[in-house]
Parts: sequence; structure tokens; C-alpha cells
Amino acid sequence: MVAILEPGLAWTEMATVDGGIRRRQPGNSPPAAPAAAAAAGAGAPLALLPRFPGAISSGSSLGPGPSPSAQYIPWRPRRRPGSPSTMAQLQATPLRTLALSRRRGAGAAARPTAGSVRCSAAARSYSITLLPGDGIGPEVVAVAKDVLSVAGSKEGVELRFREMLMGGAALDAAGVPLPDETLAAARASDAILLGAIGGYKWDNNEKHLKPETGLLNIRAGLGVFANLRPATVLPQLVDASTLKKEVAEGVDIMVVRELTGGIYFGKPRGFGTNDKGEETGFNTEIYSAAEIDRIARVAFEVARKRGGKLCSVDKANVLEASMLWRKRVTAIASEFPDVELSHMYVDNAAMQLVRNPKQFDTIVTNNIFGDILSDEASMITGSIGMLPSASVGESGPGLFEPIHGSAPDIAGQDKANPLATILSAAMLLKYGLGVESAAKRIEAAVTETLDNGFRTGDIYSPGTTLVGCKRMGEEVLKALESQK
Repeated sequence: MVAILEPGLAWTEMATVDGGIRRRQPGNSPPAAPAAAAAAGAGAPLALLPRFPGAISSGSSLGPGPSPSAQYIPWRPRRRPGSPSTMAQLQATPLRTLALSRRRGAGAAARPTAGSVRCSAAARSYSITLLPGDGIGPEVVAVAKDVLSVAGSKEGVELRFREMLMGGAALDAAGVPLPDETLAAARASDAILLGAIGGYKWDNNEKHLKPETGLLNIRAGLGVFANLRPATVLPQLVDASTLKKEVAEGVDIMVVRELTGGIYFGKPRGFGTNDKGEETGFNTEIYSAAEIDRIARVAFEVARKRGGKLCSVDKANVLEASMLWRKRVTAIASEFPDVELSHMYVDNAAMQLVRNPKQFDTIVTNNIFGDILSDEASMITGSIGMLPSASVGESGPGLFEPIHGSAPDIAGQDKANPLATILSAAMLLKYGLGVESAAKRIEAAVTETLDNGFRTGDIYSPGTTLVGCKRMGEEVLKALESQK
């Protein structure tokens, strides 16, 4: 993956020396622009993901992996003519920062009914697979679906939805956490919006019959190896952070997590007995050079379009897999001389995230470390209920989901925060479908809703208005409807 600098930026060559960075003399010749940039016009910048407040993260906590008998066959979808892959959309989207808009005037329209959404004159049409899942998943996905419909209709885009079973709901109805029909529908669609999976009801199931296994299987089945999880502290919510205001204010971190390798997928894995006859459980942390190289390139691209700093997190002082990780990331750094690379052990990174989070710009790490660190980073923002995510591969549709889990303790009580799923829907439009104008409408509507003081319980503070999941969705829809 190659990218060019934005016009007017000097090219700076760097070299890694014993894991550090030595800056050389700046030059004037960036690398050649790829075809995507050439098609966009001379000097058009590339970006995998912008830095925008209220941004991203992915799915529920992962449990035990797929059945030992499961086989994953690489899938290469056939795209419709003129329909770019999600990765191509990410590469072609210029870097922009979402400006937090000032409070808009009153006069927002009432929430539209389902019949009021009209897409009959749409110039573009896309299919979206909805995977509500379990717990609060159906509640937040229902809200996000309404928001998607209104935002799309305002931009002349027809969105066709197909709801499929996954997770515990699929176990109850079909006996498996990811039915073949669900995976086929996801592969055939233009993008996938996932709610959340899992719950106490299925905690004692065998490994291959756990809801979390369905999540692992759909990631592998779609080939979405790169998970992008930003954690940005919004000015409206800085007081909701558990960290001191001076520590949390201004935090803007992107965690790039490898999603389809490592200990969650490595073999051998299973149960056995040792020479003393004691029961054992074992897993394998394994990465190939190719798996590390491709996620490293994604991370360098993201860092290049953010602050130009990339921190690779590993445990290279103990783990052989991490030793290879550090070796390959350092080697790939030579392809991105304008990005400053540093390395950090995972235990130190966990400490530094709460001690001084503003030192980080972009973090790249493996599957299990990324799962943990991105959840930690998300709480700096005040609530895990605010952060969406994007999972993308080299081809085919992307998977968009909130970072939070299924929260079965509040399911069905209208207490869930739908904003992470709504922002995931915005990412779906921008990076999954390339409809950036509709995505901007959603982002602006979320910002206006927060400016107007509406809060669900997880982000509530004195002086704001406490609302439930449905009401929060209604306020976002009102803000959307009031837009010209």
C-alpha cells in the first residue's frame, strides 16, 4: 500500500536505529501515487481513516474461539461493476477532522415515521445486512437503521436492509451462532451493521456453541483483518471521563488491531492432560510475516494521515511471536519514512494509557493486546457506549459495529446508549459505501444532540437531560430532519 503526502508537505526520510528513529534531511519527492490517487486527481491525498471526535471501535468481548474442526477458506467476492471495496473506499477518502459544530437553532422537525422516508428517486442503491444480535443489540440497531434511512434519503441514496440472525439469537433459532445463510447474506451485501452478541444464557455452552464463536467466524469469513478503533474525548463529554480533566482533555488515539490471527485463531488449541494427569487448556499465539506486514501497512497509512506517529505494542522481551512482530513492523517502517515508529511492551502501554494518554497518536498491535488496550482506551472518553468501529479487509464488504457488548443486564429496559451504533452507521456510509455527505449529516446530528444536552445514563451528568435509547434516537432524527 502506497500513499502520497498532501500538497505542500515536505517529505522527510527516517531510519530505524535499534528500535529508535533517526531523522534525515527532508526532500521534495514523495513516493509515486497509486492508481486510486491518480484517478482522484493530481495531488489528491489518501487516507485510511480520519481523526474525528466520537469515533470508532469494535464489538463485544471475545470468548473461546471456533470449533477445532472449523476451516476458514479465503473468500474473494465479486463486486458489482463500479462498486469499490471497503479498503479502496478507505484509501480514497481524504483526511478530515470532524469539527464540533456549535449549537444549532431551534425548530427541529418531529421524528419521521417509517412511511415518511422516501427513496424512490434515489440515484444510488445499496444493500445492508443488519445483525442485531443479542441483549441491547436489537434496540441500538433499530435506532441506527432509522437514522441510516433518513440520512440516505436526504442524499438520494436508497438503502435496502436485510436482517439476519447471529450470536445467541441464532443459537436459539438455528442451533449455531453463525448460520450459513447469515454469512452468505453478509458476503452478498455492500456493508454489514452489527449490534452486539452474547449473554449469560449461553455462557456455559460448549466452545463451538458460544455466541462469541459466531463473531470470530464472521470476521474470518469476511476476511476483515484490520480493526480500527479510535478513542477521542469529546469536549461535551470530557467531564464524563474517569481521568482528571487535564489528562483526558484533547485525547485522540487510534488503535489498529489485527483481527483474524494470533491466539484467538491459532492452532493447536484445546484441552488435555499433563504428565501428572492434571487437566490443561492451551492456545497458540502465532503470526506469519505476511499477516504482520499487511496490518503494519494499514497502521502506517493511518498514522501518516493523523499525527505521523505510530507506536507498535508487543511483548518482545518474552514471546517469540512478538519478536517476529517487532522485526516485521520495523522492516515495514522503511516504506513509510515520514512516520515516526516507536515500540512499547504491552504492560507498559496499559500503564501509559491511563498515565499520559496524549503521548499516543496511532497504536498497532496484535489481536489479544488490541482487544484489551482498545477497551481501556475507550473508557478514557467517558463511556464505551460512544465509540464505533470499522473492520475491513482487502476486498468485500466491511463490518461496522459499536465497541460495547450486549449488556444483558439492561437489555429491553430502554437504557442503552445508541450513539456508538449510530456513529458506526456513519462510518458504514463513509467508508463502506462512499457516501460521505450522508455520513457527515449523521455526525453533525450526533454533535447537535450532545450540544443540546441529551444524555443516556452512561454519560449523564448534572445539568443535562437524561433520556433512554429511543428518545436519544428521536433527538438525533430531529437534528437530521432540521438539516437543509
